[in-house]
Amino acid sequence: HDYEPTAADVQNIAEADVVVKNGLGLEKWFDDTLKNADSKAFVVDASANVIAQKADGSPASGDGHDADPHIWQNPLWARVMVHNIALAFEREDSDNADAYATRAAAYEKKLTDLDAEITAQLAPLTNRKVVTNHDAFGYYLTHYRLQLVGSVIPSFDTQAELSAKDVAALVSKIKATKVKAIFAEAALPAKTAEAIGKEAGVKVVAGDDALYGDSLGPSGSDGGTYIGAIRHNTKVFVDNLK
Repeated sequence: HDYEPTAADVQNIAEADVVVKNGLGLEKWFDDTLKNADSKAFVVDASANVIAQKADGSPASGDGHDADPHIWQNPLWARVMVHNIALAFEREDSDNADAYATRAAAYEKKLTDLDAEITAQLAPLTNRKVVTNHDAFGYYLTHYRLQLVGSVIPSFDTQAELSAKDVAALVSKIKATKVKAIFAEAALPAKTAEAIGKEAGVKVVAGDDALYGDSLGPSGSDGGTYIGAIRHNTKVFVDNLK
């Protein structure tokens, strides 16, 4: 959300044949950077054909200004993203189109299988209420029928701040709905979540069990790949909601 492209990034974009963006307003810097790079690249909006939703899970408006950009949190939307990217590669490098199509189909199958795996793992849960660190997991929660009670940072932007009134309201809501845990994120400080958890009397899931939201984990870790990160998040939800 708050990423600022470096001079090297601008140079890479200038030299690229294909540039992929997530879309739905995630990369607010994108259009200006593309212009500054004088890019002639084919631009892929990976969110094309995804049904966007707001933070509360309801449909986003037609222009998408209120859309949650974290579409990859639903593996089936990630599958659409893979398809969109593969089509662009096939278009721009037609000599290797068959190879791109084959590899994309294989990965899309892995994402379909991942979705079935997650559905089965979450099915037995009876308490499905969660509080997350920020509004990054809406597509996952909606698709797998978990209930978002609130977020420590009630915004798509991780730089947003919680007011004292917001904190008090969230604590009251946690107590009233009998939430079992607050789920911190690997890429964000857990300090505020821990303070809210202490006041509300619920555990905060952090450290090695923190969720992967806006970023993957280090190479070789549970969250070092997309599939690994989503599996990790699912295990954390199952372990702390059962």
